[in-house]
Amino acid sequence: MSLARGDEPAVIAGVRLTGADRLDPFGDDPVDVHLRHGGIVDIAPAGALPRAGRVLDASGMWLIPGLWDHHVHTVQWALVAQRQDLGAARSAAEAAALMASADVLGDGRKVGTGFRDALWPDAMTLEVLDAVTGEVPTYLINADVHSVWLNSAALRREGFSAPDGVLREEPAFEISRRLNAADPAVGDALVARALGEAASRGIVGVVDLDMAWNAEAWARRLSAGFDATRVSFGVYPALLERAIGEGLETGDALDPAGLVRMGPFKVITDGSLGTRTAACSHAYPGDPHNHGVLTVPPHELQELMTRATGAGLACAVHAIGDLANTHALDAFAATGAHGTIEHAQLVAHADLARFARLGVGASVQPEHAIDDRDMTDSIWAEQTALPYPLRALADAGANLLFGSDAPVSPLDPWAAMAAAVHRTRDGRPAWRPEQGLDAATALAASTEGGSATGSALQPGMVADLAVIDRDPLTAGEPEMRGIRVAATLLSGRLTHLG
Repeated sequence: MSLARGDEPAVIAGVRLTGADRLDPFGDDPVDVHLRHGGIVDIAPAGALPRAGRVLDASGMWLIPGLWDHHVHTVQWALVAQRQDLGAARSAAEAAALMASADVLGDGRKVGTGFRDALWPDAMTLEVLDAVTGEVPTYLINADVHSVWLNSAALRREGFSAPDGVLREEPAFEISRRLNAADPAVGDALVARALGEAASRGIVGVVDLDMAWNAEAWARRLSAGFDATRVSFGVYPALLERAIGEGLETGDALDPAGLVRMGPFKVITDGSLGTRTAACSHAYPGDPHNHGVLTVPPHELQELMTRATGAGLACAVHAIGDLANTHALDAFAATGAHGTIEHAQLVAHADLARFARLGVGASVQPEHAIDDRDMTDSIWAEQTALPYPLRALADAGANLLFGSDAPVSPLDPWAAMAAAVHRTRDGRPAWRPEQGLDAATALAASTEGGSATGSALQPGMVADLAVIDRDPLTAGEPEMRGIRVAATLLSGRLTHLG
């Protein structure tokens, strides 16, 4: 009997296991994985036990735990499908020209996304953008989402002013919030489609860090039948008291099946590399007074984390520059909070061991290192802390949790693993290869529990699984990026079958 999405096979037949932390005796031999009631009940040599019920033939394939993306801005990522791609723009003039021919959306706006201006030869100005966009409100969102370039019509529509049309940090986030407040029917359909596509890459769960009241949005999507992935959703400072007032604690489920749960309290404490606002111990080149910005002062950060922790919420602290990471770790130490530092892109040598000592996870996005390598070598050339220190964090005992920060990078766990292991893309020499990870650590970091929990499969586990066409532990860089997912299962239910 053939299988389809939504079916629950009883046996995954003839599959191979992988992972460096395995304790099973099967080696490279094919096995049958028997499933029941959403879990793994047995793993046996292929054909050793009767194959009762529906069978998913996985001969020649490998079985791994289902994958997680630990940092996604779900609505903003889903809406990228409607927006003009500016990733190829090599100048402000080129980005403006792309927007001149961009489609006008249903709300009368033009929106582009994905540009990286840090190494552009020219400056973003109102004059350049107005000249080609006229009276159509036009918005260009930086790839890092920490700055937005608007034309005069957009500034008037939103009630902002900026001499060059560029808004940074909180004003930029406010623009993104407004743009993301799409018609729920449209936005929810795009979210469902995008997470369905994520399932085709082996994703079984995401941490949704949209800047909105996500409890309401996810309750609505569940009512409409959403079932593609697990979701852990965050809350930001502006809505912290609402979450506490509604009694939401990290891990609380919105639905009987526990598909969607309350996640962490998210606070953004500094800017970004691309916008030159990440808080760093050394100044940015050519700008001796610019050390970036601490958008939340250390004392306020500790107060927020104390409040969240006392209410049963984990904390996810955005910290990119080394100064921001130091203050974030100080806050974890002072408050007894648990959770993660998001990004950890520039970390002081003395702070590496503190992640493990404090039990703070390093929620990192390996593709950012490849995207930002040229900016890092230029903008952070005078910094003495370690940029994108994956191996150093792992060696210091930190629990690594991989994500994409989609839409900043595509939601593709295989791209993240390839970047972490091989430190390159598009045939370029590996960048800072000494910070590359072994593939087993990268695979574990792409699962729900992160690198500290490993990736071995055993009876008694929930059947969140992915069947793939090659062993990621032996794949080269292009092979790892090209891994094909034959099937994804969520509690034993097929969410993808390819």
